[in-house]
Order: sequence, then C-alpha cells, then structure tokens
Amino acid sequence: MMRLVNFRYEEIKKAVARLFQTLFQEHGVNCVPISGFEIACRLGIKVRPYSAYPIMERCLLIKMSEEGFFIRSENVIYYNDLRPYPRINFTILHEIGHYVLGHLEESSVAKMEADFFAAYALAPPVLIHKLGITNYQELSTVFGLSIEAANNAYNRYTKWLRYGGRFYTDYEISLCKNFGIAV
Repeated sequence: MMRLVNFRYEEIKKAVARLFQTLFQEHGVNCVPISGFEIACRLGIKVRPYSAYPIMERCLLIKMSEEGFFIRSENVIYYNDLRPYPRINFTILHEIGHYVLGHLEESSVAKMEADFFAAYALAPPVLIHKLGITNYQELSTVFGLSIEAANNAYNRYTKWLRYGGRFYTDYEISLCKNFGIAV
C-alpha cells in the first residue's frame, strides 16, 4: 500500500489546523461533530446533491464519481445524497481537502492527501484524547462517524498516543484552543 511521506502528513495536519483557526476566528465554528456542509458554506463553496438534477444528468454525475467531486472553476462540490450522512460528510471534507491543499488535477497522491485531510479534520487525535474517548463506538457517536471510520480514527489515535501524542505540537495546541479545550 502506498503512503505519503511523513512530512506531507504533517503539512496536511497543519493545513487542517489553519482551516479550523480561520473558521473559528471568522465564524465561531468550534464544535464537534465537524460538518463538511458548514465548512463548505463558510469557505464560499456551493454544495449540490445529485438528486437536484434530472435522472439522465444524475446518471452522468454518478459515472463521474459514485461519491462526489469538486469543480474548482465552478467552486461547487457535487455529492451523492443517496449515501449515508457520515459518508457524505467525509466526501465533502475530502473535496474541501482538494480545495485547501490546492490540487489542480486528479492523481492517486492527491486522492490520498484529500482522504487524509478529511479523516484528520473529522477526528483529530488530540481532540479524541482531550475529550477522553476510550473506544471507537464512543468516537462514532461524539464525532458523527460511521463505525468503520470511527474504528480507523481510533486506530490512528492509538498510534498517535504510542508515538508521543501527549507531547502536543503547535498545531495540536491551536486545535484545542479553537475548540475551547484546555491544553
């Protein structure tokens, strides 16, 4: 399985923290669960469900992507609203990741980066830790994640703890402050 280089993961985490800092300072956004819809709205990105289009156009949209996609020139995220809400929310944050990270074309690396952006934005390990979450079921409830996404997030969290998570980085401190959590 292909991985990003470690410094790129750190850059993406910092990009998420900067985004949340801007959202908090400019709009007071500072609670979990994270809403991709709200973030898109605050960034001025339109969000359109596939069901808003006639059946033939909807079929074309699904052919383009079963989940969703972002068209930068239109500043619009299109998404499949037949998916469960946690999946839709992830998809929207994935597309916001493409926007924030400045991706201009599709690639496997861009997809991995946007996936990581969305996963990290939905459940940053430092927030999981500071909220005292002890299992993936609780994480699913608090952060509004599917069981599968919560299990993945909890696994990332336990790795974060194992490799020094209690020694917070500047961006983790910023995330805590933006979410009103004492460090």
